[in-house]
Amino acid sequence: MKFFADFHIHSKYSRATSKNMDLKSISEMAGLKGIKLMGTGDFTHPVWFAELKENLKPVGNGLFKFNNVNFILTCEVSNIYVKNGKLRKVHNIIISPGLDTVLAITDYLSRYGKVESDGRPILSLDSGEMFEKIVEIDERNHLIPAHIWTPWFSLFGSKSGFDSIEECYGKCSNSILALETGLSSDPEMNWMLSKLDRFTLVSNSDAHSPANIGREANCFDCEMDYDTIIDVIRKGELAKFLFTIEFFPEEGKYHFDGHRNCNISLHPTESKSKKNICPRCGRPLTIGVLHRIMELSDRDFGFRPDGKIPFRKLVPLREIIATTLGYGKETKTVMRKYQEIISRLGTEFDILLDVPYEDIKKVADGDIADGILKVRKGEVTVKPGYDGIYGKVSILENSNLKEQLELF
Repeated sequence: MKFFADFHIHSKYSRATSKNMDLKSISEMAGLKGIKLMGTGDFTHPVWFAELKENLKPVGNGLFKFNNVNFILTCEVSNIYVKNGKLRKVHNIIISPGLDTVLAITDYLSRYGKVESDGRPILSLDSGEMFEKIVEIDERNHLIPAHIWTPWFSLFGSKSGFDSIEECYGKCSNSILALETGLSSDPEMNWMLSKLDRFTLVSNSDAHSPANIGREANCFDCEMDYDTIIDVIRKGELAKFLFTIEFFPEEGKYHFDGHRNCNISLHPTESKSKKNICPRCGRPLTIGVLHRIMELSDRDFGFRPDGKIPFRKLVPLREIIATTLGYGKETKTVMRKYQEIISRLGTEFDILLDVPYEDIKKVADGDIADGILKVRKGEVTVKPGYDGIYGKVSILENSNLKEQLELF
């Protein structure tokens, strides 16, 4: 069966997360988006775990169900520790097939941090050591390095990450299930590093509010079963892992270099010319994803390795509506139009990917239909995000990502 999956989200018990990130709201939004499989997020948090245990119905195949949406047990943890003489801050996603196993994982992790203090707990624990232990608990447990290029908290982050997977995970490196590209990069950017070729790339929303569920996702055509899905991801089977849904990476909040407090945003070539120092305050810039990828790359942009999962770049439907109507995406006008279009044409992914242009035009304003068509063609311009500030989409002309990379 064909379905969309979003494995990485957060519950209302994570910091800076909407109080509406509960099972009811998550499942309702997943239905609107067209997502059949959601990660639970935050399974180490005791209150959230209690809610999961009470409300999720085991399907019997390593998955669970609530409100006609399937769930897989996932959480993100923040590993902060010293390795090779440097403070490291790496976010990792843990995936597990059962509630008893999750309890064992949580018991182990609680020795290294306060799991009850945040849905994404902070742990004084080496990433590789943690990975080795969770597999000892259950060999069906898996780990995915989260948003691997984010400057402050990731595998390759410019501020506190590593230069190689092996340096971070040691002997467990080859057992990593997949790598999560994050909002500020897409597969094409990651293909610039040959050392990543052996890993499947996945994309997830990292949603902190219901509206952001599915802003990145994965499309499968396989049995809805824990072990099957894990196997398809690990092998990167093109017939069963059809494509990923991607942000335009410029829209991610760490794409360019910059300084938020100084209102400075710089392309990597400009940063290098200034020795990576902010021209206003004289402090080091926050080096973004584009810069970091180019720093570690050994290929030119545009290279495509054989057998890699395809991807589709999308702008969320509410953003398209807001951009074309000239209203904020949280306004009642945009929400009414969104609900109207969904109710008449199908799920958001149906509309963004498959519903014919003429059918959309019959229901939505002509500008909205044109906007959807332009996104499908990649005819968008994005003012790049930097240092924690999201980029801004303009559905006007072709994306300038290729130009950005060629200028480096």
